[in-house]
Amino acid sequence: MTNNDQPDTKIRTYSSLVVDGVQKAAARAMLHAVGFSEADFSKPQIGIASTWSNLTPCNMHIDTLAEAAAMGAEDGGGKAVTFNTITVSDGISMGSPGMRYSLVSREVIADSIETVVGAQGFDGFVALGGCDKNMPGCAIAMARLDRPSVFVYGGSIQPGKERRDIVSVFEAVGKHAAGKLSDIELKDIEATAIPGPGSCGGMYTANTMASAIEALGLSLPNSSAQEAISEHKKQDSYAAGEAVVRLLEAGIKPSDILSREAFENAITVTIALEGSTNAVLHLLAIAHAAKVPLHIDDFSRIGSRVPVLADMRPAGQYSMSDLIEIGGIQPLMKLLLAKGLLHGDCITVTGKTLAENLDTVAPYPDGQKVIRPFSDPIKKESHLVILRGNLAPEGAVAKITGHEGLHFAGTARCFHGEEAALAAILNGEVIKGDVVVVRYEGPRGGPGMREMLSPTSAISGRDLSNDVALITDGRFSGGSHGFVIGHITPEAFDGGPIALIKDGDSISIDAESQLITLDIDEAEMERRRSVWKQPAPYADRGVLAKYSKLVSSASEGAVTD
Repeated sequence: MTNNDQPDTKIRTYSSLVVDGVQKAAARAMLHAVGFSEADFSKPQIGIASTWSNLTPCNMHIDTLAEAAAMGAEDGGGKAVTFNTITVSDGISMGSPGMRYSLVSREVIADSIETVVGAQGFDGFVALGGCDKNMPGCAIAMARLDRPSVFVYGGSIQPGKERRDIVSVFEAVGKHAAGKLSDIELKDIEATAIPGPGSCGGMYTANTMASAIEALGLSLPNSSAQEAISEHKKQDSYAAGEAVVRLLEAGIKPSDILSREAFENAITVTIALEGSTNAVLHLLAIAHAAKVPLHIDDFSRIGSRVPVLADMRPAGQYSMSDLIEIGGIQPLMKLLLAKGLLHGDCITVTGKTLAENLDTVAPYPDGQKVIRPFSDPIKKESHLVILRGNLAPEGAVAKITGHEGLHFAGTARCFHGEEAALAAILNGEVIKGDVVVVRYEGPRGGPGMREMLSPTSAISGRDLSNDVALITDGRFSGGSHGFVIGHITPEAFDGGPIALIKDGDSISIDAESQLITLDIDEAEMERRRSVWKQPAPYADRGVLAKYSKLVSSASEGAVTD
């Protein structure tokens, strides 16, 4: 455009402020150097936020998807500009001090996308994510910036040998410790579980959040249910780039999509899929960014009427590839809509309503067993159970699938941190009837609320899943299963009741009455509280220290703003 041209402020609301007019000659000069033509200055600028990295299979292919999204944006009439944000691997850092950075990375991703899009004046953007925290991080940025945007999921990994996946490896470690697996057999599982690019293949956190974001309306239909290495995923990425330009033309922003009803849709789909407990944490955080009132107890309210229908790993039999093969989550959403369990009038990034998107979706093929009928659900109500009681007065999140029972009573075995608990489990010190208490792992005290996949997998590998419970102020991987309760608030670092438990205390958990109880009287609780002392923080500088000072409780989504 010439210096005298008037900006098209309808779709160039932000980029026009950066590149239009005589005063912005220096900005244009810089952009000429990175490939802008004169004609590009009159086009809407579309950021392509890529989480590409070769440090994890989840993200190693996202550069090619970012290229497809950029091509779609430019073919749609925009000027694409690609930039990177970070990722860290939950699967690699699990069980190590590095896992403290996992949840922190959600905030870093959101902050970095907000920073680049805001600084550069992009009119809209595509955000692509693979590993667990990428998805909510991208969605938080979309909500904060409130510019036309579309999320693209990097896609699910293909199954390994004998349908193995990353959880197979974690559980094999427990079996090896129990003497049920040889060194050679463990090595074979390790070498064959991860065949290539893509996110972990069960209904773990990545696939859960991709499905929830699709149900929210922030990604195109079927984006959550495509394999990472597939032509469908490339087409999805290309279409997302085109879609952002259409959203600009229509004036549709995340605030038009992220309604209270949209979050109820996401919760409903998460429950029907038997999704990860992390969905509670992340949906609360996305809602906070969108300024939509959402409370932890909304999961109980919605869960009382939504059945679990997906027979998916980790508790069930099937992988994401099996769900993809029968049509993904769109036919499931159509079933839920027909039962009156979804709000069909919610607008989505297609520019159409949810009901309109689902209108032409074909039903699941006859004979499929991945998604159960409403007449024969896995569980009649939600597997995500919000517990309260004198041990968790501000709430805790349990994943009760029905396989592990609804009640547990046992004797406390207390550990300061995950490493001590894992060592005791692998050494055979944890026995039937124990309630393993892993504390000082909360958002502030960890910091970063590490996932307890290593201890829960070790419990499973030692065949104790039905006989041992694990409770924590940390959280769980989507791959965890068994009688596990996380997100206990207030956390131990803040002097919550979980900090006051002693070895040998009786603890009872009742998923039906939604209670978790430390069986001591209030006078004893107060006596213990009076002598409790807060431990020194894990870090006194850097990102972990900043996070610990800023972060809210798990019951509020562990947000930092």
